Amino acid sequence: MGLLKGKTALITGGTRGIGLGIAKKFAENGANIAFTFVSSVEKAQKIEEELKAFGINAKGYQSDAADFIAAEKLVDDIIKDFGTLDIVVNNAGITRDNLLMRMTEQQWDEVMQTNLKSIFNLSKFAVKPMMKARNGVFVNLSSIVGVNGNAGQANYSASKAGIIGFSKSLAKELGSRNIRCNVVAPGFIVTEMTGELDEKTRELWQQSIPLKRPGSTEDVANLCLFLASDLSSYISGQVINVDGGMLM
Repeated sequence: MGLLKGKTALITGGTRGIGLGIAKKFAENGANIAFTFVSSVEKAQKIEEELKAFGINAKGYQSDAADFIAAEKLVDDIIKDFGTLDIVVNNAGITRDNLLMRMTEQQWDEVMQTNLKSIFNLSKFAVKPMMKARNGVFVNLSSIVGVNGNAGQANYSASKAGIIGFSKSLAKELGSRNIRCNVVAPGFIVTEMTGELDEKTRELWQQSIPLKRPGSTEDVANLCLFLASDLSSYISGQVINVDGGMLM
């Protein structure tokens, strides 16, 4: 369809799950793709080739989004390599689940650093070229537990709720520069992360979904594509759930 033809998109955590699904969907629609990864160079190189098969330019960057200095270098490198940065999808995230009574300070801090501080870091530096161009889009990945909370996930829920407040503030700050910011809140999506859940837990989740099925990474990617494209040019500061009707 070419909804993003000629655009450059940065996707954090783009080597698996939802992030990889978004990268492929954006590449299919003509966007050049910059994505981040932490460990496997070989895997990143393979993904680069997969994305380039769509006829676009793609490059993986080994960068920790939770590192303030690394985030600045990442944006500078993308501008050098691609010439522009039009779309940022803040997707990188981790879980360190535990009941509050048992949760360690390290478990709290790691989740906050990766899930929330990373969005501050990248948004702060990515907004500069966007303001200069007077155009840009942020799509930030939250979660329905950031809206509703979840037992055993106080750290994860707090980080995802923080993303919502941050994104709404960004939308208000940057709207006059034609820069939009929206939030996608996935529900139960089939990924490597949810694959670690036991069968009983998966069944309980599925029964609480009106559509009676989990979502796919493509379900999330389709919404991100809409929000990143000009089809949503008058939508900003919104939180949209992709959850099969679980929260309504």
